[in-house]
Amino acid sequence: MSDTGTRATEQQERTRTNRQAADAAMPLIPAPSELSAAEGEHVAPDEEFPAFTVTFNGSRSGEVVLVLHAEVTRSLTEAAEDLQLTDAVAPAMKAAAESLGPCVLGQVQQVAVTEINARRSYDLLPLESGGRVTAWLGVLTRQETATPKTDANKPVTGLNLLRDVEMTLSVEIGRARMSVRELLALAPGTVVELDRAAGAPADLLVNGRLIARGEVVVVDEDFGLRITEILPPGGEGSDRV
Repeated sequence: MSDTGTRATEQQERTRTNRQAADAAMPLIPAPSELSAAEGEHVAPDEEFPAFTVTFNGSRSGEVVLVLHAEVTRSLTEAAEDLQLTDAVAPAMKAAAESLGPCVLGQVQQVAVTEINARRSYDLLPLESGGRVTAWLGVLTRQETATPKTDANKPVTGLNLLRDVEMTLSVEIGRARMSVRELLALAPGTVVELDRAAGAPADLLVNGRLIARGEVVVVDEDFGLRITEILPPGGEGSDRV
């Protein structure tokens, strides 16, 4: 395929991805009235408009960008003075990311539109409300993890026999050593100091073996771990007791 054909295919895929994410996010984006994808010439957002980003990791990984018209955010803050704009847009951005597959999200961040424009990687899809563009949404995917195709007639052998075996994973944020005297003195309200600094990566273990490290995140109301490092087999510290 020629470079022109490749670029056209990539553009079509980005457009399809943006549409899919927008369909999931539009019902949750704060707007004066129901949103729909704008037709015709695309209008870029002004530099004064607030933009929001959130990263996601899963079967597909990347970043969601949402830009709101200044009038929309002004109406939101006037209606509730203590409202955090990142909290207001978080449900819509979560829906956009999850429309592409199961994933874990980071924290929603507010950034300048100029930062988004400088990347030149996003195709922002304009969304209109009442015939006027009031929001823009775009998705930049970093990678796709394809599921290998298997021959249905080929017998399953070797490690393939174990693929559906469930294993228990645990996340460790730190350890502490104390004497029996200190252990017996533990009571509600006691603070146990761990051997790891705040913000340091947490360990992911399988059957006591360290396999990865990552950042602790919140998924809905539960804790999760966003993997930042996969450790090689037999690496230093891989066996934990």
